[in-house]
Amino acid sequence: MRKIGALALLLLLAGVAAGCGSSADYANADRPPAPISISIAVSAKRVAVSPDHVGAGPVLLLIANESSRSHDVTLTATGGRRGCVAADASSGPINPQDAARLSLSLVRGACTIGVDDAGVRPARLTVGPERTSAQQDLLQP
Repeated sequence: MRKIGALALLLLLAGVAAGCGSSADYANADRPPAPISISIAVSAKRVAVSPDHVGAGPVLLLIANESSRSHDVTLTATGGRRGCVAADASSGPINPQDAARLSLSLVRGACTIGVDDAGVRPARLTVGPERTSAQQDLLQP
């Protein structure tokens, strides 16, 4: 019986020693902001965006081509100033009466959302300071 008690104590001490981790600090960095959706509608005469003012962070662009031609939607920096995307972003061709999704991260600045047709008036998107972290939001991926 004494051998079993000594063995149990030895196993308990080994388990405690194994459970001790390193003393290095864990960097608990905040999550990025939760993604938001931005709707873009392309008609025969203009591009519409809603909302047109957002905070910086991840977004999902929902693009609807309501025109009768195929279009390539592009986000570019406005007037040589700092743009809202690190590099120009493009959706690729979207067929008439079809939709596309584009996921990207916006930075502070302004950009123009246009198509590959000079007859279609572009829209402007203004991006403000970064949105708050989603660290305390429940049920986030």
